[in-house]
Amino acid sequence: MNNFCVKRHNNGVWFGTFGLLEKHNVKHGVSTRLGGVSQEPFDSLNMGISTGDELELVMKNRRLFCEAVGVDANRLVTAGQVHGDRIYVVEEKDINKGEVTLIQETDALVTAAKDVPIMLSFADCVPVLLYDPVKKVVAVSHAGWRGTVAKIAQKTLYTMQEKFGSKPEDCLAAIAPSIGGCCYEVDKTVIQSLEKSFSWWREVVTPRGERWLLDLWETNQRQLMDIGVNGGNIAVSGVCTNCNTQLFYSYRAGKGRTGRIGAIVSL
Repeated sequence: MNNFCVKRHNNGVWFGTFGLLEKHNVKHGVSTRLGGVSQEPFDSLNMGISTGDELELVMKNRRLFCEAVGVDANRLVTAGQVHGDRIYVVEEKDINKGEVTLIQETDALVTAAKDVPIMLSFADCVPVLLYDPVKKVVAVSHAGWRGTVAKIAQKTLYTMQEKFGSKPEDCLAAIAPSIGGCCYEVDKTVIQSLEKSFSWWREVVTPRGERWLLDLWETNQRQLMDIGVNGGNIAVSGVCTNCNTQLFYSYRAGKGRTGRIGAIVSL
């Protein structure tokens, strides 16, 4: 199900949204690299503070992005991502009003607090946005290959279930732009990890000589469906960051020196 659309806000920021979430009036967005203030090679809407970009410019970009999405930048919560599977439940008491709240060493954020935007940063890794319209809970996960084989999307939904009573069959998921199966070539180490995590691993890889192409979108979609998420409640953007570097940052295309897009969601 692909209903991802990129649009331009009147402040100049270009960002994408999912019709699946818009239908439920969920404030959310996936930033592009267009409409910000950063200079080369981060131009122009870089969301990442660990990229080597000027902090002042990144913070201005985050404010522009929040304005475009319609959330309060003074209540923004983000995380220091480490390609792990730690999940943090954000509460009102966590908010550092007037400045960004940073949760250290965390790769997924969950909240049921109103008007608390949660955001993670990406450059090829998979952003997975989750929403429970019954219990009113939102989440965002960072699923690179390590997070994907660690089942961070599943674990994030399990956290929603444990803390707030969410049921997988009620939840919506949006898989945002990231490197696609067309471009994501991996080695035997990744394949061995996939094999340990998923019985259906062969169905998400394509052999290429001594290496393989891995479809992270399908892998994350399947792991959510494995625990009861309805396939019709999962939207996949189908946009590869490595193929669309004029619009999105790609770590692989930038050979490690590039900006970050942000994926944000808020009740």
